[in-house]
Amino acid sequence: MKLLIVDDSLVIRNKINRGLLTRFEKISRAENGHQALKLAQAEQPDLITMDLTMPHMGGVECIQSLVKMLPQAYILVISALSDKATAIDALTYGANGFLCKPFTEDELCSAIERVLAVGRR
Repeated sequence: MKLLIVDDSLVIRNKINRGLLTRFEKISRAENGHQALKLAQAEQPDLITMDLTMPHMGGVECIQSLVKMLPQAYILVISALSDKATAIDALTYGANGFLCKPFTEDELCSAIERVLAVGRR
């Protein structure tokens, strides 16, 4: 499986990468929505972790484009925006799961297992 990590924080991108390094055959990283769309088209990831608050293109706008581009990909939102309305918005626009920051490696792995277990939209 291939993973695309989308987050404007290098610290978070590195944390997710470290936590999932052995679970994916290829991991790509983007720091904003525009970069994520280019990488998604080129790499065709199976799973995408998505921050919601990023410069240039927000996570919800990027999710909407990714769902059209890669309807088969799973999207896990990882965000510091932890209110219920934000989570509902992300799920409404096509995300498959939501994980609040800060998170542990175990919480990250559990969230990914839940997203992959739920199946397709």
